[in-house]
Amino acid sequence: MKSNSIKVQKLLVTVSVCLFIIKIIAWYITNSVAILTDALESIVNVVAGFIGLYSIILSAKPKDKEHPYGHGKVEFLSAAIEGILIIIAGFIIIYEAVMNLYHPHTLKKLDYGLILIAFSAIINYVVGHYCVQKGKKENSPILIASGSHLKSDTYSSLGLLAGVLLIMLSGLTWIDSIAAGIFAFIIIFTGYKIIRKAIAGIMDESDEAIIEDIVKVLNDNRIPQWIDVHNMRVIDYAGFFHIDCHLTVPYYINVNEAHAILDSLTAMFQKHFDDKVEFFIHIDGCLSTQCSICAVEPCSKRQTAFMQHIPWTTQNILSNEKHQLPA
Repeated sequence: MKSNSIKVQKLLVTVSVCLFIIKIIAWYITNSVAILTDALESIVNVVAGFIGLYSIILSAKPKDKEHPYGHGKVEFLSAAIEGILIIIAGFIIIYEAVMNLYHPHTLKKLDYGLILIAFSAIINYVVGHYCVQKGKKENSPILIASGSHLKSDTYSSLGLLAGVLLIMLSGLTWIDSIAAGIFAFIIIFTGYKIIRKAIAGIMDESDEAIIEDIVKVLNDNRIPQWIDVHNMRVIDYAGFFHIDCHLTVPYYINVNEAHAILDSLTAMFQKHFDDKVEFFIHIDGCLSTQCSICAVEPCSKRQTAFMQHIPWTTQNILSNEKHQLPA
């Protein structure tokens, strides 16, 4: 799976280098500080692209003695570095925009710059959208971060095109600096969102979407022997999930029978997550107070009749309590 991410990241790096050259040419022939901002952001794209490529290659390494859960967390670190670089580029752009207000540059050949930036915007969006989709499929934070960055670069380029066109029509050169400043704040906000997501991954923040997906799979495939699932924890290692939980089964069955029930649960998850998951599941024996939610039949140990299942939710599977009806 990681080999696909590496190929996509290599494509991203190649495109970033090519677009950086195009934007530098556009800035050189126009002398526009707004276009310079686009070129400066492309430097970040190139640097972040190479950092991301290295991190994906590193995260693809198998588990070892020093890294028993693999190397996937490095992708979150790489995404955080990319976010920081984006924010730095944003402040540099603001500085250049302010300086240009006091010492304006003479603009020239804006029509050529318009064509080059429009071309780069189209390429940015197509490649960015592709990277985000692949990143979601491979659960790769760095691909999602890089793709999101390229797409945000597209939106800023569209604003830049509008600004350049307005300058051409009105002749008001100060618009160049104002446009650059606006794009800088957009870039800084994009960097903040990338850093926020990366920190969440590093700190093992709960991913509600993944947990809700797990709950749906459990409810859709439920069997009577899974009396309840509780105390669940999900850790995302950037493309590989570690899940631990407690599974309640009939207390009177033997070890082999309990493991057979456990195997049915793990096989279901491995199929759903394409083997990108590992489990640490603790087997619990049921309580007599759970008979009313247990549909296992025949059961010689039953003390009360089955009344109803308790639907599994994000609240009760995360709770460290066995499920039972209210007294």
